[in-house]
Amino acid sequence: MTEFSLFNWSGGKDSALALYHSLKDDSHQIKRLLTSINIETERISMHGVRLSLLEKQAYAIGIPLSILCLPGEITMEEYDQMMRIQMNQVKEEGITTSVFGDIFLEDLKAYREQRLEEVGLSGKFPLWKRDTTELVHEFIDLGFRTMVVSVDGSKLDQSFVGREIDKAFLNDLPEGVDPCGENGEFHSFVFEGPIFKEPIQFERGEVVAKEYNLSKENDETVTYWFQDLF
Repeated sequence: MTEFSLFNWSGGKDSALALYHSLKDDSHQIKRLLTSINIETERISMHGVRLSLLEKQAYAIGIPLSILCLPGEITMEEYDQMMRIQMNQVKEEGITTSVFGDIFLEDLKAYREQRLEEVGLSGKFPLWKRDTTELVHEFIDLGFRTMVVSVDGSKLDQSFVGREIDKAFLNDLPEGVDPCGENGEFHSFVFEGPIFKEPIQFERGEVVAKEYNLSKENDETVTYWFQDLF
C-alpha cells in the first residue's frame, strides 16, 4: 500500500536532491510541497528567495504547494504551534509522513521527529548520513543547476554569493566549509534539473548585506550576503 507524504521544500539543492530520490521511491507518493515564507517580505525564510520564484519551482515540479506564512518576528513556541496546525491539516488529506533534505544535523533531526510524533506523523530523510562531497557531485552530475543566494559572512566572503554551484565553486571553498553548506554556510536556489519539466526563468538583482544579532548574550553581529533574484 502506497503511503502519502508531505515534502518540506526549501527551493535549494539538498531539498531538490532529496525530492529527486523521493520521487523514485515507489513506497510513497509526494502529495504536497510545504515551504515557510516571511509574510512581511514574501520571501522564503532563511534563503530570501521571492515567493514568485518559489511558485515557478512548484509549477515546474508539478506538485501542489502549501505555504506556511510566518511573521517577521516569531518565537519557537509560536512557530511550533503554527506548524502543528499545518501538520494536523495535512493529516486530513491522508498524509502520514513528512520528508526532509537534512543530511547530518542530529539535533535538528531529533527536533523534527519529536514534533511529528506529537501529531502522529513520521519523518523521512532520504539523504541522511550520506557523504556531503558525494552528494554535491551527484547533484551536479544529475544535471541540476543552482545558484548561491545567501552566504554567512562569518564563514564565506561576498564573492561566493550569486555564483552557480559547480566544480569550480567547490574547488574555491575554504577548508572547513561543508560542500553542501550543511552548517548554514550558504543557501541556494535550484533553477534546472531532472525534477523540473522546464528550467526556471529568473533575473539577477542586487547583492544585499544584512546584519543579524545571533546571540541574546552580546551585541556581536554577523553579516549575511543575499543575491536577489526576480
